[in-house]
Amino acid sequence: MTNTKNYHKITNDERFQKSKDFVQHGDFSVYDHSIYVCETCFKMSKVLHLKVDSESLAKGALLHDYFLYDWHNKNHPKFHGFRHAGLAAENAKRDFGLNSKEEKMIRAHMFPLGLKVPTSREAILLCIADKYCATRETLKGKRKHLKNLIKFRKAPE
Repeated sequence: MTNTKNYHKITNDERFQKSKDFVQHGDFSVYDHSIYVCETCFKMSKVLHLKVDSESLAKGALLHDYFLYDWHNKNHPKFHGFRHAGLAAENAKRDFGLNSKEEKMIRAHMFPLGLKVPTSREAILLCIADKYCATRETLKGKRKHLKNLIKFRKAPE
């Protein structure tokens, strides 16, 4: 786990805690996904021996999906995959304040789906970690479903 001022400040904030109420991928909440992405960013930076701005990396990673709605609900804003990075950046700027690097990280985390290109080490780490974590979270639920389906279809011996 990362140990920065921003990490503790954000994860303990009641506004961020509300992200536990929104599903992100599979059985993962937005809160759990954001923690997973943040920790993955720091693990990747360590493995790759990258010098990073730890406070900005923690803040950008934790708030990259701070869009504050259930995107699975049919009444959510349309084109979630394209729009949520901008919405998350605006919400994060309003509630936590962002420096330029943090805002750019959040706005670019959906590259190449979004048109913003990651321009810092921290933004590139976030973009890659988000795709990695989202894929693992999504496939975790699919593996459970597939195992159950295989058990169900097995013919008795």
